[in-house]
Amino acid sequence: MYRTFISLKWKEFRRSSYFEAALAIKILMILGIIYFGGIAIFFGAIGYKLLQKLIPEVDPLLTVNQFLIYWILFDLGLRYFIQQMPVMNIKPLMIIPIKRQKVVKFLLLKTSTSFFNILPLLFFIPFSIALLVEGYHPLYVLGWFAGIVSLIFMNNYVVYLINKTNLYFAIIVGGAIIMLALQNYAIFDITEYAYIFFHGMYTKPVWVFIPLSLCVLAYYANYKYYLNHFYIDGAVSKKEEKVRALDLKFIDHLGKVAPFLKNDIKMIVRNARPKQVLLMSFLFLFYGLIFYTQEVYRDMPAFLAFASMFVTGGFLLSFGQLVPSWDSEYYKLMMSQNIPYREYLTSKLALMVFATVVSTVLSLPYLYFGWDIYKMILAGASFNIGLNSFITLYGGALNRVPMELNVKAKAFQNTNGFNLTQMLISIPKIAGPMIIFYIPYKLISFDAGIIILALSGIIGLIFYNPFLNLIERIYQNQKYKTIAAFAEKK
Repeated sequence: MYRTFISLKWKEFRRSSYFEAALAIKILMILGIIYFGGIAIFFGAIGYKLLQKLIPEVDPLLTVNQFLIYWILFDLGLRYFIQQMPVMNIKPLMIIPIKRQKVVKFLLLKTSTSFFNILPLLFFIPFSIALLVEGYHPLYVLGWFAGIVSLIFMNNYVVYLINKTNLYFAIIVGGAIIMLALQNYAIFDITEYAYIFFHGMYTKPVWVFIPLSLCVLAYYANYKYYLNHFYIDGAVSKKEEKVRALDLKFIDHLGKVAPFLKNDIKMIVRNARPKQVLLMSFLFLFYGLIFYTQEVYRDMPAFLAFASMFVTGGFLLSFGQLVPSWDSEYYKLMMSQNIPYREYLTSKLALMVFATVVSTVLSLPYLYFGWDIYKMILAGASFNIGLNSFITLYGGALNRVPMELNVKAKAFQNTNGFNLTQMLISIPKIAGPMIIFYIPYKLISFDAGIIILALSGIIGLIFYNPFLNLIERIYQNQKYKTIAAFAEKK
């Protein structure tokens, strides 16, 4: 039966209309796995000798056991943002005699092949071999390694439980931050207590049954959850919730674009994926701290221009590149109405410009780093409003990836949206402000670079109508291709 499931998944992948793009993504991911896997094997092989050289007074195994608690938390956080539960279209399977238990077991078994399970093994296997070579007791090393494997797969199953609610994630992240802060200020060192357990897996192999039991418990919890929700009703029925009524009458004075703006604001407030984009946009405000706090970047102002664009362009970049995917669930209905594309695009543009202005105001604390830095942020905001908004909106026309609004985004998700054109469009968004600033900076002065970067945005606003007319024609020409792409369920 499992062979049948694998065959069905291959046929679904092979017959997809986005097979070529998905295949390109798969190849890139395989190359990435080979690269990072090679690094893990390398450090696993030399890890013992490296720790022995860096901290000669401490047993390398003791050092690893002392900090395993942070590796577990980091691994769990990384999985939360990236790892996805494998999916199957269960509707066709429900009318044929296949037990639900087998489908659920197959899905959970498929998670075992995740890169996040393989990568740690590529480190710990050579590290364990190095321990044996150095004369550690084989039985104890085997027990310790079994405990590590149990912890890896425990994280694999725990992350799917965490994904059901943000509460658990907040508790884990908050706990990790508190532990790091307490250890940094020498108030409480969690590693001294965690070390007792992790090293106990080596000195007393019977302790291995603790992580093994936790792994089995996490597997069983996932198994029961998915088994209990293995119904069409569970997939299509909605939980009754109180809906927040948003009046938004103050937007009516904006004219014909007001209904679109209202729709977008309500979408952001009521759905998980837009909320996630809004949160990420807020985090972009702190992007400048990576560059402005490092002296090395003071002599590389082109990178400061790059950072300044990101400080105010978080929402523009993350929201704009997914236009019109935000409306994919009802795009066909919307296109059947008498709705001018220009009004639709103008509303998206207005929302991005408004978010950029708000981000510029919120970035005022960067004045702490000096007026030159904030002038660069203002120039970056001008570039975002006048040029980057149009470039981003143009790139959105090439993005035909349907989106589920109440499903959080994960890295490597929606691989069918990959195409070379989309990658090329991202080049002027990233390199544009750096080049526009750097040339006059190098030829004239720092202030000249800032003025030219700010003027580039003003020029974009001057050519507002020609730019928008061009983008409108592209959206109209791609209309039926976009409708067909949004109709495909992948």
